[in-house]
Amino acid sequence: MGRITASRTQLKPDPVHDSVLASKFINCLMVDGKKSVAQNVFYRALKRIAERLPEKQPIEVFTQAVENVKPHIEVRSKRVGGAAYQVPMQVKSSRQQALAFRWILLAVREKKGRPMHEKLADELIQAYNKEGTAVNRRENVHRMAEANKAFSHFAW
Repeated sequence: MGRITASRTQLKPDPVHDSVLASKFINCLMVDGKKSVAQNVFYRALKRIAERLPEKQPIEVFTQAVENVKPHIEVRSKRVGGAAYQVPMQVKSSRQQALAFRWILLAVREKKGRPMHEKLADELIQAYNKEGTAVNRRENVHRMAEANKAFSHFAW
């Protein structure tokens, strides 16, 4: 008798821009299951991006910002003979996306005193221009991986 496996349901694209990436980001932005609040924040941020960069499509700015934050390499701890080494390793594409989302949202949530959609719009524009807190975090991860390149033979 064959095994029954649960099929994972496909994530639906967001209703406004027909983008699966935007839908995933909205789900990461969501707190306490309040999806409509998260959608409102995201769409208001995109509207703000459209105001500040009228020559660009806001969804393209968002997509490029996420692309600019994705790390290609990271360090992982590996114990060898009682010593722990920071070993540089390639990052899978699904983890790249998850880290990019996490770093953008961390950067936005660190800032205080302004509405969430304004902070999100600012961070996305900065990431689009390859600057800002989330991009700095990515650069630090890449720098650390470069510094520990000598331990890459420990990769598993």
